[in-house]
Amino acid sequence: MSQRVVVIGQGYVGLPVSMAAIKAGFDVVGFDLDKRKIDGLADGLTHIDDVTDDDVKAALATGRFLPSTEPRHIAGFDYVVITVPTPLREGAPDISFIESAAELISRFLRPGATVILESTTYPGTTEAVVAPLLEVGSGLKAGTDYHLGFSPERIDPGNETWTFEKTPKIVSGMNEASLESVQNFYDQLVETTVPAKGTREAEMAKLLENTFRHVNIALVNELAINARLLDIDMWDVIKTASSKPFGFMPFYPGPGVGGHCLPIDPSYLNWQFERELGTVSRFVKIANDINNGMPAHVVNRVQRGLNDRRKAVNGSQILVLGVAYKKNSADARETPATGVINGLLALGADVHIHDPHVVNYELDELTTRVELSADEISAADAVVLITDHDDVDYTLVTEHAGYIFDARKRLDGGNVESI
Repeated sequence: MSQRVVVIGQGYVGLPVSMAAIKAGFDVVGFDLDKRKIDGLADGLTHIDDVTDDDVKAALATGRFLPSTEPRHIAGFDYVVITVPTPLREGAPDISFIESAAELISRFLRPGATVILESTTYPGTTEAVVAPLLEVGSGLKAGTDYHLGFSPERIDPGNETWTFEKTPKIVSGMNEASLESVQNFYDQLVETTVPAKGTREAEMAKLLENTFRHVNIALVNELAINARLLDIDMWDVIKTASSKPFGFMPFYPGPGVGGHCLPIDPSYLNWQFERELGTVSRFVKIANDINNGMPAHVVNRVQRGLNDRRKAVNGSQILVLGVAYKKNSADARETPATGVINGLLALGADVHIHDPHVVNYELDELTTRVELSADEISAADAVVLITDHDDVDYTLVTEHAGYIFDARKRLDGGNVESI
């Protein structure tokens, strides 16, 4: 008989886990409180980039995938994986979704089962928050009666090379028996597992990965701003520096950072450092200041570009290309496009948006959605490239636009300014 896996949360993290567990031969319950999401899955419809409708339909056809909003379907699990969101609220991690998930799971926890947290959080959450909640609700002791571990998600939406299965998976447990159980589970789902010393180290590793990117993106953003004032092509600087085969890794300027990870995860560190040590990471603080300020920098550059052409932002028609936080993705969580568009709207611009991937966007009611055409491009006083999706006709853009501000260095020409 197949073992039973319950995945709490069926979003960008949880749904790929569910699909991988189905392929590995498990019986899987995909649990989520969002009825529309679950109804869609039950009808064979996906809602994320990395899982197709065909994937969902194939999972349903096995008879081993049950999308559900019913807590009773959690009962009888051998493994449960928590993949709920952990947003920031006024600078502090909101782990209420993790807490609610742990309380729900505790009602069905039985001896010998394994509980795995995948949600990004601050070090100590697995053992200091999840374990006590499970014990209160079940009467069972973590590490003795059941296994408990942490395995940070490494989902990169739209990345066709490093898929869920191919990306090495960090695994951890609160003791050796827990680690063995967690690793055994993921060994069936992915090609490579990497054991951490403990759950706190695994939790910290996730924050290090994203803080590393956050800080280095901030570095090149700051250098790009200052290099332009010195009439230095920062993109050429990065290209030539990248010829060094050791000791250098290229990062690129942009309009800011987005997604669930970079704008949020490094702040977990600052919150915990301040709470427990009375200090903060100066690197994270500086990186936050720089990256959070990039949308305003883009607005300022567009304003100056229009001024150079004897136009004001107020009353100008501005076409924004791409609102997803990364190219070839429909994910607009924490996208820097929102800061750019809000800044342009505040200055009185008439903002039109083209994004073939993002279906519903938070600023749709304040902007105009358009298809890309020569007439639409020609009518724009400025075209602002925020997200450089590959399936956009950039030749059409450069041929018909009067003025382009390119925040991704995708375009070239006499009518193009780069960040």
